[in-house]
Amino acid sequence: MISALPTITPPSVHSQIPARFYHSILLAGACTLAATFLSGVAGAQAITIDTHSGAMKGNGTVDRRFSQIQPTNVPLEKSHLDAKTRLELIRVMQAEQGFAMRPFPRGHKGLTLEANGKLAPAGEPYLDMATQFGLCAKPGDRVVLTDVKFEKNKIIFMLNGGPDLKHRFLRHIQIGGSGSMSPMVQDDGQEATGARLTLDFKGPIPELTGSQVKALLAPLISFDVKTPIQAFTDTLPPKLKDAILNHDVMVGMTTDMVLFSLGPPQRKVREVDGQMPFEEWIYGSPPKPVEFVRINGNRVIRVEIAKVGETPQIFTKDEVEGMMRTDGSPLVADQAVRTVKMGDVERDPNKEAPAPPPTLTAPGEKLPENAQQGQGEMKPVQFPKQKPDDYPDAAAARRADQQRAAEAAQQAQDQADQKSTTPAAATSKPADPNAGTPPSASPGSTPPADTAQPH
Repeated sequence: MISALPTITPPSVHSQIPARFYHSILLAGACTLAATFLSGVAGAQAITIDTHSGAMKGNGTVDRRFSQIQPTNVPLEKSHLDAKTRLELIRVMQAEQGFAMRPFPRGHKGLTLEANGKLAPAGEPYLDMATQFGLCAKPGDRVVLTDVKFEKNKIIFMLNGGPDLKHRFLRHIQIGGSGSMSPMVQDDGQEATGARLTLDFKGPIPELTGSQVKALLAPLISFDVKTPIQAFTDTLPPKLKDAILNHDVMVGMTTDMVLFSLGPPQRKVREVDGQMPFEEWIYGSPPKPVEFVRINGNRVIRVEIAKVGETPQIFTKDEVEGMMRTDGSPLVADQAVRTVKMGDVERDPNKEAPAPPPTLTAPGEKLPENAQQGQGEMKPVQFPKQKPDDYPDAAAARRADQQRAAEAAQQAQDQADQKSTTPAAATSKPADPNAGTPPSASPGSTPPADTAQPH
């Protein structure tokens, strides 16, 4: 359905828009019309609109808490509501408390429930409203009807104070004089956190009792006396409700479900698996069974149950998503259980093949024929050749370094001694060219005293 477009009239003599801009405006309007029509045609292939309730369904699945409700069947009178009955309904319904059966989003518009009919919005628009404005109450939370108003064919209920602040317009007006201004209504600065619920009748409001109004609101608000866990589990599928009441945790549960099922954990551990952070909730302590609940974000992704003397059981398959979706996907009958075997593994020779012997070969590597037959041949060990600059013996290298250092020190000492003796010999007598050679004995000379022959 395409809404009517505004009519663009040509500029008159008294118009302030120049004539040359008129054609540009007309061309832009035509382009906008074409784009709107094409986008509507393309969107019609992926979106289905319910003309009765106004719910819009996309290709994706929606959580069942945001799906369409089952209409009620409350018999209504044909007579119109009078002033006395109206005051009686206000006295009965105002300040009445109940439990939310569906999420209640904030926002000025709120939810509209048709008497013995469907809910608007539902599906994707319902989820979008809750995402955009936030939630006033989650399923199972206690809500209070703080105000009841009557219109021609509607009864409007304000939940938890309503979505709008009181005196929405007067709080912006200030009155004063001589330089001092004060607001007409004091504002504490806090935002409204309530919700609005409208009960719509096709015609005038009929004669009603408080019980009939509560029965008409039953799909959204339960006025029965319940405990918090009963109010919360009544909003869930039967299998999930039984699991919570039996204190069992399933993969895919939210943190609220875990808290209603097992309560607060004894200990929490935060770790990182690769690049995924998670939180481990630990319940119990030995010798009693210990349950490890791994949570990522707001969902349970792993459950491990460890009992003394038994192998731990690990659950990793999500079962809750199928129950909380509206796409009709079947549930998995058997649980995804992975058993971790501890210690030596005992094999049944009648049912299982023997374990392969240990080997050092790589996968796909083939051994020589003699090795496969078990007849290995011992060969001599070949050591690598030593290079000239290698010192495999550290002690020998250390001794060689010490010897070179000693030789260098001795050479330096000799040079120092030679320098100290050379100047003294030069001052005692002139240098003799034959000083370096021993004197030769002449035939007639007398030998020295130490070489004289004994008598």
